[in-house]
Amino acid sequence: MVSVQNRRIVFSFLLLIIVVFSSYKADSECDFKAIYNFGDSNSDTGGFWAAFPAQSGPWGMTYFKKPVGRASDGRLIIDFLAESLGMPFLSPYLQSIGSDFRQGANFATLASTVLLPNTSLFVTGVSPFSLAIQLNQMKHFKVKADELNRAGGLHILPPSNVFGKSLYTFYIGQNDFTSNLASTGVDRVKQYLPQVIGQIAGTIKEIHGIGGRTFLVLNLAPVGCYPAILTGYTHNVSDLDQFGCLISVNKAVKYYNALLKKTLSETRTELKNTTIIYLDTHKVLLDLFQHPKSYGMKHGTKACCGYGGRPYNFDQKLFCGNTKVIGNSTVTAKACRDPHNYVSWDGIHATEAANHRISMAILDGSISDPPFTLNNLCRS
Repeated sequence: MVSVQNRRIVFSFLLLIIVVFSSYKADSECDFKAIYNFGDSNSDTGGFWAAFPAQSGPWGMTYFKKPVGRASDGRLIIDFLAESLGMPFLSPYLQSIGSDFRQGANFATLASTVLLPNTSLFVTGVSPFSLAIQLNQMKHFKVKADELNRAGGLHILPPSNVFGKSLYTFYIGQNDFTSNLASTGVDRVKQYLPQVIGQIAGTIKEIHGIGGRTFLVLNLAPVGCYPAILTGYTHNVSDLDQFGCLISVNKAVKYYNALLKKTLSETRTELKNTTIIYLDTHKVLLDLFQHPKSYGMKHGTKACCGYGGRPYNFDQKLFCGNTKVIGNSTVTAKACRDPHNYVSWDGIHATEAANHRISMAILDGSISDPPFTLNNLCRS
């Protein structure tokens, strides 16, 4: 029979284990303390609309129930990643009111490019906030945060030791690919894609130089399946594959992604003690476009929000949410009532449902090269 003294010893030992385990779990909840994102409209959480306020409905209708500066009906991939790491949605760097940068900042803006937009490679309609500008914003942000922390700090800024414990994400390059696609053709676009990839690798190196150690780079989506490209790029029926996507365009995308993967591998070798992950989000999104019903959806290459009906519900003259006189009628590009059944939100961007599918693949590590499972590092 166990004595009272022994029972007390056992109880105290168990209590100690519980306390230690609880303390360990709290301290190890997430290896990353912040996220810093660079990108275009696919990951812009309000930067462009903070700079140029104008957004109206039906943007944000699914999750936020109102426009919140996102090019979707709901959450973006970066939103899902932040949630999975137990962090709030990233505040746009350009948003002066209501921002909280303690756990990161978002430098992405709608229509941003990797290469500078004032070169002859680009037509008008792209953002002035190219990747080089976003990098400068990041550097300035870090310098000012360090200065203010030494002076006593602000409650909305991260501590100086956060930058080396942060996740740096890149979802950019789509506008470099598509901005001149219709006017110059696939072959001309392919010529400057190595410059685009070189700039992304160079940006990673610069951030590494100021303390960044973990990088996630999302590859290019199968834009040959986008309603906007299918209606804006001159083609014949023979140019389409069995799923209705443009063969030549998606071949060029595969070329870009293969080169991006190779370049990131070389950069990984060059930068010691650094984690650089290539995320094959293209694989998930392509499967969604090709087999939407396998994911409980109904429509692949048809936009939820648009004008024009079958087969794409997209008109280059009338974008989602806008009203215009076409012919003798005043028409509006309206949203569908069931965006969860669509891969494409507005012909250019993904729905929240599609973004959620891609995010799950990122979290479980199934599209990471080399293998990298966020679920093992942070609570979901």
